[in-house]
Amino acid sequence: MDGLRSLLASDHRQTLEFFFLHLQDVSESTVDRQELLYNASVLAHYAQVSTAAAADVPTPATLAQVFDQFVLDSSFADDSELMETAGAQCLLLAGFFEDQMRRRHNIRWFAGLGAGFYHRAAAHTSTLGRAELLSGMSRHFEAWRQRHARLGRELRDQSYLLPPS
Repeated sequence: MDGLRSLLASDHRQTLEFFFLHLQDVSESTVDRQELLYNASVLAHYAQVSTAAAADVPTPATLAQVFDQFVLDSSFADDSELMETAGAQCLLLAGFFEDQMRRRHNIRWFAGLGAGFYHRAAAHTSTLGRAELLSGMSRHFEAWRQRHARLGRELRDQSYLLPPS
């Protein structure tokens, strides 16, 4: 049992590396490396945060939850960190889980919303480097969303991530 547990267990670094390599495979060679690493970190983070997390902002199950939390309640509009979280959640759900979300949500509208969240996050951060990264995410949101969607489809289409023994 311990052998199987160690085979299936992964830490944050391994998860980040997994998404970095797979995102790199679905990206053009000209993509910004910082944005690539950032996007891999978004996927790695949400791969390890439950929808019922109590210690962290839980991963939303649907785009409706993002809307309810960050649009209906506009008290977070000046909070860079929460606007970044909202943008990342839109990216995850409208991108990586596009096929599942498309049945109930307007992906194009949520992509615009996600880009706007990143724009607000960039405008309200005090760190220049962070502002540049978040601004880039805002400008390139749709391209990254499409890469996330392509990666999500490719990973779902693979029969096995682990080779059969």
